Amino acid sequence: MRFLLTDEQREFGRSLDALLTAADTPAVLRAWAAGDRGPGRALWGRLADAGVFALAVPEAYGGVGPLPVEAAVACVELGRHAVPGPVAETLAAGVLLAGAGGPVAEEWLPGIASGAAVVSLTLEGYGPYAPDADAADAVFTVSGDELRLAPGPGEPSASADPARRLFRPEPGGAPVAKGPALRAAARAAGDWAAFATAALALGCGEELLRATVAYVKQRTQFGVPVGSFQAVKHRLADTLLGLEFARPLLYGAAVELASEVSRPGAEAGSAEGSPGAGAGSAEGSPGAGAAAAAAKVTAGEAGYAAARTALQLHGAIGYTEELDLAWWLRRARPLRDAWGTPSACRARVLAG
Repeated sequence: MRFLLTDEQREFGRSLDALLTAADTPAVLRAWAAGDRGPGRALWGRLADAGVFALAVPEAYGGVGPLPVEAAVACVELGRHAVPGPVAETLAAGVLLAGAGGPVAEEWLPGIASGAAVVSLTLEGYGPYAPDADAADAVFTVSGDELRLAPGPGEPSASADPARRLFRPEPGGAPVAKGPALRAAARAAGDWAAFATAALALGCGEELLRATVAYVKQRTQFGVPVGSFQAVKHRLADTLLGLEFARPLLYGAAVELASEVSRPGAEAGSAEGSPGAGAGSAEGSPGAGAAAAAAKVTAGEAGYAAARTALQLHGAIGYTEELDLAWWLRRARPLRDAWGTPSACRARVLAG
C-alpha cells in the first residue's frame, strides 16, 4: 500500500499554510474571543474558496467529497494556525446532512460547501455542548432517530479556550429529518468529528513544538542556549515522537473512512421522507470508528503533551496572554477532550 500523500495533496497543504500565514490568525483569534466575528468569517470564506468545507459535502450538493485524506491535510493546517470557529463540527454536519438527505440537506449543504453557512452540532454520546453555537448559522442536534434544528444557541458554559466557547443548545425545535438511517448518519458524523478534531490537535501540537524549539534556541542560561541542555533536548524529542506517532494513525483513519465511502453498499439509506439521501456518504462502521478513535486519542494526547512541554520550556512568559502562543496552549486541552475523551476513545478502540 502506498501510504504517502500525493504531490497535489502536499501542495494543497502548502497553499493553506501560505493563506493562513498571511491572514494573521492570532489577531483573528483575539477578535473572535472578544465577540468580533467579522475577521473570522472573512477567513472562513477564504478557506471555503480554497475548498476546505466542500471536502465533506457530496458533489450532488455542490461539494467535492467526501474526501477524508484531503480533509486531514486541511485540518492539520487549520490546527497549526489555530483557526477559530466550529471547523470539525461543520465538516461533521456535512456528513450528517448528506446521510439525512431531503430538504434539510438541500437547504444547508450548498452553504456549508461554499462557506456561507457555519454550523455547529451535538450528537448523542459526545456531550451536550455545541462549540461556537453563538457564531453559527445553524445548530443541529440529534436525539435517537430525530434530527432537529435548535431554536437558539442556549446559554454559554465555561471554556478553557476563550476562542472556543461552549453552549448547551436550546431544547426543542421541529424535527427536520428522522428515520433509522439517521442513526447511521449520526455515527458517521461522530467518526468525522473525532477524526477532524484529531487533525486539529496534531496541527496544534506541531505549532507548539515549532515555537518552543525556536524559543529554546534564543533563550540563554549560563551563557548558552537552554536548547543545548540534554534534559531540554530529551523533552523536545519525546514531544516530537508523540506527534510523529500520531500522524500515521490520523492518515490511517482517513484511509479507513475513504474506504467506507467507496465500498459497495456503503451509502446511507434515506431518512423518512428523504428520497435520494446519503449520496456519496458512508454509514459509519466499527472499523472506521475504531480508527478515528485511535487517531483521536493519540493525536489529542500528543498535542496536550506538546502544550505541557511548551509551557515548561517557555517558563513564566508562557502564562501571559500577550504571547500569541498562549492561544495554542489553551486550545490543546479542549481539543484532547472534544468529540471523545481519551478514555472513551480507548474503549472504542478496544471494542473494535
